Amino acid sequence: MTTDQLQKITSQVRRDIVRMVHAHQSGHPGGSLGCADFVTTLYFNVMHHQPSPFSMDGNGEDLFFLSNGHISPLWYSVLARSGYFPVSELATFRAINSRLQGHPTTHEGLPGVRVASGSLGQGLSVAVGAALTKKLNGDKSIVYSLHGDGELQEGQNWEAIMFAAAKKVDNLIATVDHNNQQIDGTVQDVLSLGDLRAKWEAFGWDVLQMNGNNTEEIIQTLKKAKEHTGKGKPVVILMTTVMGYGVDFMMNSHKWHGVAPNDEQLKKALEQLPETLGDY
Repeated sequence: MTTDQLQKITSQVRRDIVRMVHAHQSGHPGGSLGCADFVTTLYFNVMHHQPSPFSMDGNGEDLFFLSNGHISPLWYSVLARSGYFPVSELATFRAINSRLQGHPTTHEGLPGVRVASGSLGQGLSVAVGAALTKKLNGDKSIVYSLHGDGELQEGQNWEAIMFAAAKKVDNLIATVDHNNQQIDGTVQDVLSLGDLRAKWEAFGWDVLQMNGNNTEEIIQTLKKAKEHTGKGKPVVILMTTVMGYGVDFMMNSHKWHGVAPNDEQLKKALEQLPETLGDY
C-alpha cells in the first residue's frame, strides 16, 4: 500500500479506538492512538499473514504478539479491518460475553489472538518461544511483538532478552513503544529505564530506532529490521511515539492512559480524525 492509503486506514482505526472506548466508558485510548500508525502498517504493509481461515499455530505465517494488551482497542480495530472478524463486532468491545474483552484472551476464540495478554512483562517470553519454535520447524517466517516502555520495568522481560540473544533467536523483531508515559506518570518519574539502546545492545540485540508516528519511517525501518533477521541476533526497534497521537487534547498526557472520553470529548476527537472506511 502507499503511505497515503495506510494513513487513511490509520485515521479510521483511530476513530474506531475512541468510539469503542467511549461506548462502554472503559478502556485505554492513549497508547492505542499512539501505536496506531505502527500496528496498521505492520498488518497492512509488512506482515505475511492469513486472516481466514485463521490458524492458531500460524505455520508459514508471520506472527504478532501484543504484550501491552491494554491497547486492545487498536489491535481489535486492525484485526477487524484486515479481515479477521466482522468490523461490526467492534461495537461489542468490553460488553458482557463479548469476544472483545478489555485485555485480549483466547477462550472466546477470537481470530487473530493466539495468547492472552495484559499481564505486563510476559509477551516477550511468548514471542521468543514462538520464534524459537519456527526455527526448530524450519519455518522462515518472522515473529513480531509490541511492548510498552513502562512494561520493561518488569524483570521477566530481561530474562527473555538475555535468552533470545544467547540462543540466537534471529527471526524475532520486538518493538518498544517509547512514549515515556505510564498510568501513574512519566516513565522517567515512576522508574527510569536509563539508556535503553545501551541496555539492549549490552544484552546482544541489534537495535534500531524510529518515529512511530511517521508512516514512511515505519515502513523503511521495518524493511531494515527484516534485513537484520537471520544474522544471529534478535532485533529490537525503539519506537518513539506520542501518547494520544491524533487527538490534540489527549497528546503527551499519561492521564489518557486509561480514561474514556465523554460525549463532548468524543465529538472533538472525531472532528480531528477523518472517516475513511466507514464507521462500524
